[in-house]
Amino acid sequence: MKTKPIFTLFFSFLFILNFGQKIDSASAKPRKYTPNFTVGVDVLNVGLSFFSDRKVYQGFVSSKIGKRLHAVAEAGFEKNIYEKNGYDVDANGIFLKLGAFYMLAQDAENVFNGFYAGGKLAGSTYNQEYFAIPVRGFGGGDFTVAFPKSSQSSYWLEAAIGGRVQLFDSKFFIDVNIQPKYLIYTTKQENIFPMIVPGFGKSSTKFNLGFAWSLAYKF
Repeated sequence: MKTKPIFTLFFSFLFILNFGQKIDSASAKPRKYTPNFTVGVDVLNVGLSFFSDRKVYQGFVSSKIGKRLHAVAEAGFEKNIYEKNGYDVDANGIFLKLGAFYMLAQDAENVFNGFYAGGKLAGSTYNQEYFAIPVRGFGGGDFTVAFPKSSQSSYWLEAAIGGRVQLFDSKFFIDVNIQPKYLIYTTKQENIFPMIVPGFGKSSTKFNLGFAWSLAYKF
């Protein structure tokens, strides 16, 4: 994995947290941080994994660090195949997302209920294998070529827009959000743009859209 993108990811995350804390402290006095954690699992994509080629297992940990600001970290594993327009590709690997979200509207009685928006910096390291890549041959004939398994890495920016609501009077929450994504850097095998990036999804472009429906527990 390249070291330069990793350092860029880390320091950009620190900048997001610092900027968010300044916004939060502009309208309120600084408060001492009290340890709190909300842990969630994306049950929607786990359920869909039983009925499709895409296997996604992901979860998150968030912590309220300001009046309306929450830090969040996500991690997971994805395995998928791409079979379209003559391509036959397999990819699997882990991904990590770091960022924060701001509560745009929150319940006066429970500040963990409400609607939020935020952003994350994400990266994935994965293995991919090209079983078939379409190539136009001499004289206009079409044929395919294959390439062996290789290790790759990709990095992207991800927005998050969603909401969180408590289940009755329990410590459980339902967290739902959509995730517009933009790929900012990727390694390539034989100069071929990756068709699958774990955590980013299946796409032949730099833009993608994700969705998560998670069951969370507040400690």
